[in-house]
Amino acid sequence: MSKQLLFLINPIAGGKSKTRIPGLIREHLDASKFDYRYRFTEYVGHARELAKEAIEQGVDMVVAVGGDGTINEVASALVGSSASMAIVPMGSGNGLATALGISLHPAKAIQQLNTCSAHLVDSASINGHPIFNVSGMGFDAEISALFAKETDRGLWGYIKNTLSAIIKYQPQEYTLELNGETFQRTAFMITLANSSQFGNNAHISPEASITDGLLDICVVKPFPLYKFPLLAYRLFSRTAHKSSFIEIYKSTETTITRSQEGPVHLDGEPIVLGTKLHIVLHPASLYLMY
Repeated sequence: MSKQLLFLINPIAGGKSKTRIPGLIREHLDASKFDYRYRFTEYVGHARELAKEAIEQGVDMVVAVGGDGTINEVASALVGSSASMAIVPMGSGNGLATALGISLHPAKAIQQLNTCSAHLVDSASINGHPIFNVSGMGFDAEISALFAKETDRGLWGYIKNTLSAIIKYQPQEYTLELNGETFQRTAFMITLANSSQFGNNAHISPEASITDGLLDICVVKPFPLYKFPLLAYRLFSRTAHKSSFIEIYKSTETTITRSQEGPVHLDGEPIVLGTKLHIVLHPASLYLMY
């Protein structure tokens, strides 16, 4: 019996045209294994709504065609269900897809659906908001808020925002409660890593795993601006965990308190949250195809 698939295509993710996706699906998806349909999303939150409807209709698999934000919407609807999620990465960073070895070429990613299998993976939440890849607060959340307003949604747009903001950004004070300890840190940013990388092969926590039942809490300490190229090298060489400016803790539940409310990014999508952030790891909560 053929499996029922729904492709949810975000037309604006990554600033890339998606008009050829339906044709690529027809060409590369194994019609002997799958019956499929597709929908283009029309607004923020639409992918989540459509994925929920798909579960109610008995769809076996929902395929997120877009970036980490699209994946977050689809996955948040599928957590705890028997339906599985697959990814055709077409965002600006594609962090989770890259970490899982999913091709960044749409035709190849669709071909991979013919042979991939379902794995139970972890998810997490911040004050009840689901997260699946890499999220956080501090500098990268500020950049995500700036990047969300950009018309250039590619890597260059991200680099441009980073370089313009890093000169004037001020580190913040945080209190962390995890693993039975409470301690204070002045941090440039704090990243919550379920997988290893932001995207574009920038690995903030190279040893993070989406199946280990733990969330990596990465505290990036203040650093001299002239050290920024070295930190960037650490990210792209998968050695961030060896940097003296980065502390990594593994935890299933963490509370972070900061002095003022501000942006937090959920898999790259910015949202304003308050001063107290409760972070919980939900082990083996999502079926993911890779």
